[in-house]
Order: sequence, then C-alpha cells, then structure tokens
Amino acid sequence: MTDIASSVAASPADVSADTVKVTEVVLRDGHQSLIATRMRTEDMLPIAARLDQAGFHSLEVWGGATFDACVRFLKEDPWARLSALKEAMPNTPLQMLLRGQNLLGYRHYADDVVEAFVERAAAGGIDIFRVFDALNDLRNMETAMRAVKKAGKHAQGTICYTVSPVHTLEMFVEQARKLVEMGADSIVIKDMAGLLTPYATFDLVSALVAEVSVPIHLHSHATAGLAPQCQIKAVEAGCRHIDTCISAFAGGTSHPATESFVASLRGTPWDTGLELEALREIGDYFREVRTKYSAFESEFTREDVSVQISQIPGGMMSNLASQLKEQNALDRIREVFDEIPRVRADLGYPPLVTPTSQIVGTQAVLNVLTGERYKSITNEVKRYLQGGYGQAPAAVNEDVRSRAIGTAPVETGRPADLLSPEMARLTEELGALAESPEDVLTFAMFPELGRDFLTERRDGTLAPEVVPQGEAERPVSSGVPTEFVIDVHGESYAVQITGVGGAKGSKRHIYLTLDGMPEEVVFEAKDDYVAAGQANGRASASAPGHVTTAMPGNIVEVLVAVGDSVTAGQAVLITEAMKMETEIAARVDGTVNAIHVTRGDRVTPGEVLIEIA
Repeated sequence: MTDIASSVAASPADVSADTVKVTEVVLRDGHQSLIATRMRTEDMLPIAARLDQAGFHSLEVWGGATFDACVRFLKEDPWARLSALKEAMPNTPLQMLLRGQNLLGYRHYADDVVEAFVERAAAGGIDIFRVFDALNDLRNMETAMRAVKKAGKHAQGTICYTVSPVHTLEMFVEQARKLVEMGADSIVIKDMAGLLTPYATFDLVSALVAEVSVPIHLHSHATAGLAPQCQIKAVEAGCRHIDTCISAFAGGTSHPATESFVASLRGTPWDTGLELEALREIGDYFREVRTKYSAFESEFTREDVSVQISQIPGGMMSNLASQLKEQNALDRIREVFDEIPRVRADLGYPPLVTPTSQIVGTQAVLNVLTGERYKSITNEVKRYLQGGYGQAPAAVNEDVRSRAIGTAPVETGRPADLLSPEMARLTEELGALAESPEDVLTFAMFPELGRDFLTERRDGTLAPEVVPQGEAERPVSSGVPTEFVIDVHGESYAVQITGVGGAKGSKRHIYLTLDGMPEEVVFEAKDDYVAAGQANGRASASAPGHVTTAMPGNIVEVLVAVGDSVTAGQAVLITEAMKMETEIAARVDGTVNAIHVTRGDRVTPGEVLIEIA
C-alpha cells in the first residue's frame, strides 16, 4: 500500500484489530438517496467541523450524482465544493464514488480524460477513490485504478452486488481476487439496491475475508429493511468497515443510521469508539437542514421489501416516479416495475446501478408507454448491445439486439480502446471559457450542460433552482403537473393535477396518492385551464405525419430540415430524458413541412414536434 492508503486503512485511533470503522455518507449518498442530491454546500459547511472531529474512518463527500446536481440544478462549481469541504475537514479522509471509465458522466471517456480527472480530484482533496463499473467489467476499472495509485491515494475496488442466475459467490470472490491483483487497497461490497440478506452477507464476507488479504467494506442500502441485520452479520464474518448515514438522512432507500449502528456495537470487541452525544448533535443539525428540501422528498424512497423481487434501487424508483408524473402516467408505475426485470434479462442481467439503472429503467418506461416492447429503443441501449459499455454478465437476447442494431458489428474489446485522446480537443473546443483544467473536465462530463454553466459563470448569471417552499412559491412550467398537499379529517394527501384534456369544459384527471399508489379521479373543468404541454403553443398530434415523443424531455438534436424527404422509421429528432438519449423516428414517408422545436427545447408527449406530409 501507499502511505496514504496505509494511514486510511489503519487509523491511529484504532484500539484493536476488531474495531469497526465507520464511513459516514450523509454528504453524498444520504441526500442523493432521499432528496435527489439537492443539498447545497452552504448547508454542509456549518457542520463540517463536527463531522471532522467525530472520528469517522472517512467521509463520503463527492462523486455519484453530486457533480451532475451541482452543475445542473444548484449552479455550484463541484470542484469548488470539494475544495471547501477539504479545507473545512482536514483531519478526516475524504472519499468519492467513481464510475470507472464513465467517471461521473454517462458514457465512456478516453483514458487521458480519466487520468486527468483522477489527478485533479486527488489534488483537490479526495483521499479514497471507490471505483466501480456498472457491469462489473474489470477492464473498465483498470485506467482509473492505475491513476489512483499513481496519485498516491487509496484505490478501493468495488463489487456491485446483484442477484441473477449468473451472479454467484464464486464469481464475486474471483472478481475480488482480480481487483487485488489490479492494485486495490481494499474491497467494497456495493449493495446499491438493498438486495443482500443477512445470511447471504455472512457467506459473501466470510468468503472474501478468507480469499483476499485487503480490508473488506460493506455499503448496503436500507431499501428492503434488511441492511442493519446485514451489517451485523458482516461484522460477525470479519468485515471491519461499514458505511452508515446519520439518522436525519438514514433509512428508506438511504442507509442504516450511524447512531443505531454505533449503539449496537457498544461494549463489544467491535466497538466503533464513536460518541453518541457527538453524533446526536450532527443528527439534530441535519434534521433541520432536511426540512428545507421537503419538495424533493419522494414517497418511493421508503423501505419496501418488494425490492427483493423487483431489484430496483431506491434512487431509480424515485426517478421513474418523477418521469411518469411528468407525462400523466404515474398510474402505470407498477407496469414499469414489472417490465424492468424483463428488460434486465434481455440485456444479460446487468447490475442496476448508474448508468445501467437508467439504461434499463428508461427502456422499460418506453416499452410500457409506447404499447409495444422495443418499438422505440434508446441510443444507450443500442450502444450497450453493441458492446459500448463492456461485457454483459450473461448472454443478451439476440432478437432484441437484432432489432436495436441490425447487423452492425458487436465490439468485444475494452470499449475505451476505441476512443482517441480527448483532453486536447476538449480544451481547444472550450476555449476561453476554461479557466482551469477542472473546467475542461466539467465540460467533458456534460458538454451542453457544462458549457452553459461555464458561460453563465463568466457572465455572472448563474441562478440556482428555486427550492419550492409552498404553493405560492412553486414554479409553474408547461408540461409539469401541479402538486400540493391537502389535509382531510387529519389525513394528508398528495394531489397532482395533470391537466389532460381540452382547454374548456373537458374532463381532467387527478391522481390522489395514498399509501404510495395513485388513485385516479376524473372531474369537469369549469373555466379556462391550459392543458399540460399547450402553454408552449404546440398543437396536439392528430395525424400519422405528426412526429411526437413518448416521454417528456429535452431536444438534443434536430436531424432534418424543412423540405427534406424522409422515410418511415428514419430518425428525425434526438431527445434526452432521464439522462438517456432516444431517437424519434418518422412514422410515414414524406416531406418535412414544419419543425416546431430547436435544440434545448422542453417537450412533452402528444405535442406536434415535426410535421411530415
């Protein structure tokens, strides 16, 4: 191990080899799981000193979706956040989640981008890099792991835990061996969906402890309600590093509470040494902070043992619910949940973690809403089936592959080997907007979003999203349902008005959500009411030549011009939803008569986007 790895693996505070060390995840995975990654840096810094003094093994502060959320919603520079947190917490190792060759984006990046990103993150304050690949394809982790070791930091190799006919104990143990050979200073079991059961945990940890010489960590979400028991069985099996979240952001699709875990081991040989009084102060602070973000809470982030059936991570559940709400289809969420395992099987049983969770989830939504499985296939699914993300754990459905990519060749090598170096091109393309190498890397992660962010920063026009605090302050935008809470006889009900129908006198649909599921109610509108999607002036699609979308999203690219001749099935638009791109095809042969959208426009199902005659 390197010096930094040794210091992280064995803290001076350790009193015995049995002491269990705790990684606190409230500053990353806790709020990512429960409030859509919306916590702002200004709400982290006031408690930073207390977190730094608590005695945690490490603090997870960066990576995952935090980078995206900072740029997309909060209009914060994620690199500045990292610097501020490091300055405020100099005594505790800071940790990040890195998606291997995907870094923090949703595609594979060239090796020079991966190397530059790791070098800058290490210089900015990251001490422990938890590196994973969504397919457990170790080829996609090699460059990142090598870059972490070069930077003198702790390289933690990740096993993404999932359940399928091909994911066996032997497979996971072999993966751990190879990660250690690759240079991993520790191994973490990443149970992102809460699929572990207590005795499966005991067996897996026991096997790993017996077979590899580096420390074993456990990261398990509480989604199924089994994670606290899994943690105890892991400790009994020899695991000495556990991820937890302070109680204010614990439970549900987050993690077991730090305070409860610490209390459970008090007076045992595994005592963490953490003080409950100090943890209570931290918990009280974050309880108050959480109330500020109540608008981002979701009913789909509570504990539900049915995840053991659907295998859907909690963050994926809330994301799907949000997308279905936008298109007045929340009542079909159970159909989507049922479709996800079928799509996953078609794609060779990938673990459901970013980006494969989005790839599978978005395709499942399209399969349900279009009324025909694989009638519309996202670009990411096509790329996946061509080998663009790596080796699927099992054989894919060849009929689906043929439908998606036809006779196009399937790549079997490491996907990044096909990519040319990118940093020089990205630097030149960004030009004067880049004030630092970090700016170029932000642009690399999210080209359109990153350019807009850096332009607004230069112009002094950065404006973070308004956090809704009540009905009066809730922003209204076309295509987004109005939501509010009503109290009836002491019971609270979340109500969503979707605005389906004509402008006057027609029936409207309300979804009254009770006990986590929507109940549809129909009522008559009495006055002018602009239906969702009509406020932007686009007409409703009514003819075969009217091109529309099956999902709300943004226009990424218009592929045709007025006057172009097109054929049925030809792609005419590319849209983005749930961070996945989808080609929208013409349904008829003809000539493009009108185009009603441009790049960046927000669109909703049922609108006429292009007219073909």
